[in-house]
Amino acid sequence: MSSERFSRPADKRYLSLSELYGGVRGRSDRSRTRTVESAAIRVEASREAPDRLTLALPGADAPVAPTHWSFGQLASLIGAPASYLRQLPAPLAGINLQHGLLTHRAEQVKTLEVEDGRVELRAVTGPDYGRIYDHELVDAVRRVAGNGTGDTRWKVPGVLDWSTGIYNPRVDITRDTTTLYASDRDVFLFLVDDLNPIEAGRLPDGSPDLFFRGFYCWNSEVGAETLGIASFYLRAVCQNRNLWGVEDFEEITIRHSKYAAARFAHQAAPALERFATSSPMPFVNGIRAARERIVARTDEDRTEFLRRNGFSKAETQQVIETVLAEEGRKPESVFDFVQGIPPWRGTSRTRTPASIWRPGQRSSLIGLPEIRIAGETQCRVSGFVLIRISSSSALRRGPQR
Repeated sequence: MSSERFSRPADKRYLSLSELYGGVRGRSDRSRTRTVESAAIRVEASREAPDRLTLALPGADAPVAPTHWSFGQLASLIGAPASYLRQLPAPLAGINLQHGLLTHRAEQVKTLEVEDGRVELRAVTGPDYGRIYDHELVDAVRRVAGNGTGDTRWKVPGVLDWSTGIYNPRVDITRDTTTLYASDRDVFLFLVDDLNPIEAGRLPDGSPDLFFRGFYCWNSEVGAETLGIASFYLRAVCQNRNLWGVEDFEEITIRHSKYAAARFAHQAAPALERFATSSPMPFVNGIRAARERIVARTDEDRTEFLRRNGFSKAETQQVIETVLAEEGRKPESVFDFVQGIPPWRGTSRTRTPASIWRPGQRSSLIGLPEIRIAGETQCRVSGFVLIRISSSSALRRGPQR
């Protein structure tokens, strides 16, 4: 999530779902698609304008100008290196593109054009590309989250104050704090239910261990990535929009294939509505069961438990030492052991583990069907840095005004 915040300029940040929907819907209304024979596309360039290249599409009233993204897609479709073509004068790049289009074996391409002062070519895909428009995803979120500003239980998240350790769920939504983004390539939304915390047991000092629900979703109507929806429970969101204490992470992704729109209507959108209205009790009961399930009381028990669940000797020692350092005692319950597994970190929407841990170790360690800890086999977390909070350092919540 932090990478989303830092990579979005101010004009790509929105203060409400209504504002976001208006932006992406207006863009869609000015767009049109067509499927054309690739050999019928004419590349136009001249020596007088060595930096300008346009395409004449069959049935189009005027030439269209490819965007940086669609130029790369077009080059990829014909098997040409886009980075190299961009370095060539337009006439020379046009000759290469024209040759590729004339010999393109797939024969047909699907285009997405938008009129915004001039006609731009936003996307070039295969003829079976199943486009889900960004406004369709935003509209599905609006049905469960309203405006995303607190008019329903779902809202832009609050902020963790590092100086006090207090998470304040009530902050003004500004261009700096918003988590609603859209660009010419994608849309991304992150909302939470942080005004209705869920107690999932007690901390060693007797205070409640509080979580709240959250979800984020993304889409690209120009083929930059899949459509996806991820749901989870978490303890806090900091000012940089990193997530703390993420648990029970689940995800749905839909590739933009031929029947993508039908899958979105019948699978993804209903799943979002189910999560938005679901009971947190399975999550609470799972955490309680993991805390109550004592699996080791001696050092031999601890080593045997971890080695039996696929951890190497070095990994086993690291888990035990981590729990001892952060909790002040050696692990005994399943929940204790899971707290010793390092967090997964990511700087893009495709994550890699922060250290030596292999996918699936946390889930196999728990061994309970109703418990899943964030980031096992699902590797897309949209740039979130998932950081586990041990019970000894759990965050306090600010006043509920």
